[in-house]
Amino acid sequence: MLPPVPTKDPAAVAGAVQSIYTGLFPDGDRMFISRIFSWAVDCFTGQFPGYLPIDARYHDFEHTLQGTLCMTRLLHARGLAHAQPLLPRRTFELGILAILFHDTGYLKRSDDKDGTGAKYTVTHVRRSADFAHEFLSGRAVDPREIKAVQNMILCTGFNARLDAIPFQDPAERIAGFALGTADLLGQMAAPDYVDKLPMLFLEFQEAARFSDDKSHPVSMFKTVDELRRQTPTFWQSHVRSKLEKDFAGLYRFLADPYPDGPNEYVDRVEQNVRRIQP
Repeated sequence: MLPPVPTKDPAAVAGAVQSIYTGLFPDGDRMFISRIFSWAVDCFTGQFPGYLPIDARYHDFEHTLQGTLCMTRLLHARGLAHAQPLLPRRTFELGILAILFHDTGYLKRSDDKDGTGAKYTVTHVRRSADFAHEFLSGRAVDPREIKAVQNMILCTGFNARLDAIPFQDPAERIAGFALGTADLLGQMAAPDYVDKLPMLFLEFQEAARFSDDKSHPVSMFKTVDELRRQTPTFWQSHVRSKLEKDFAGLYRFLADPYPDGPNEYVDRVEQNVRRIQP
């Protein structure tokens, strides 16, 4: 059973990630994890000049931390399984950086007073990639590495064409697929996922009001009950397929023991789904 980590506490999640990072890369930069977590905390709490604190209620910083913990555990298990290609230390580092920044597209600029960051739901993936470029360029990160972070973030798009993302090498693609996997499982496996669906619905409503794209799923749901009723189908028909096919079944590395043990993340999602089903 996975050790409990309070995902409302950035320091606790950073500690768990640091422990895994040190185990995989004993000679790694011991300050890297704390440094990038401090960057993310600054961004989401309004300490990055030109931007306000996050005000989206569902896609808050805990949502990011849930995904970050899940992705780190997945990459850890994959590394222990000696799966090929092996993920270089720098690709692992960039992957954790990417998931910490994958929802910065919900942040509003300082002069943006209209609505909440949820209004950017339809465009937040591209905005997140752009934000990552802006932020990391200011820290003299190599342009190729910034591009890697952006490519990984693009994997989280609801209808992302993964074959069109210009990954620079196979390891970068794996890290991107791991990010996409963790973004889905991290939130849906959370113990309060079902309770937070009304917040997600309100974000969808706001996004629909601000978006001209009426084909996007945010415009599909007329009531929160409709969103709840559709969630089991969303899991079975969309998410399971995406995890298995689009993201190359990487979620299987979360089985403990690998490959045939129980998968705690999948089990928790299915428990949540059963709460909804009549």
